[in-house]
Amino acid sequence: MHLTEALEQSDPGLFERVRNAIRNRKLNQRTEQTYLHWISRFVLYHQPKTPETLESADQQLFLLYLQDRIQVSRARLNQARQALAFFYTDVLQKHDPVAEPA
Repeated sequence: MHLTEALEQSDPGLFERVRNAIRNRKLNQRTEQTYLHWISRFVLYHQPKTPETLESADQQLFLLYLQDRIQVSRARLNQARQALAFFYTDVLQKHDPVAEPA
């Protein structure tokens, strides 16, 4: 199953909501691909929870997983963090405390 298919199955219509938010912000195609990748992985990681119920602690858990278990580079970790901030603020329209500087 493709990651974006998993995103759509987790919440029907979510894939289009993400794409529309990306296009509304006039982000380039590469950014769209990157954001869809990280958002999809985040949603898959937390199944069976629905994206609407995921909170900042779930974001932290996923980012720690990427950092400690998968050992992604700092650049990829930042990409994931930016994608999640976008997801929460622009798609779910929730306040994103993880994206705020400490």
